[in-house]
Amino acid sequence: MLPFTNNIRRLRFDAGEMTQQDLAERIGVTRQTVAAIEQGKYSPSLEAAFRIAQVFKVPLESVFQWQGDGKAGAP
Repeated sequence: MLPFTNNIRRLRFDAGEMTQQDLAERIGVTRQTVAAIEQGKYSPSLEAAFRIAQVFKVPLESVFQWQGDGKAGAP
């Protein structure tokens, strides 16, 4: 399991039930890549993550939430 969660499925639904294929075409990846990101099986590139947020016109934090080990930024 990846150390973050996402709201892509909900965002797609809220955007008029946008399909994975529609999102994939808008961000320049395959439908399979979108499905894997949405299911938490694949970590998107930073560029893809920002493109997803841009499609839905929301901040990156509204799409992805970090669920890491709490060590980020530790001295």
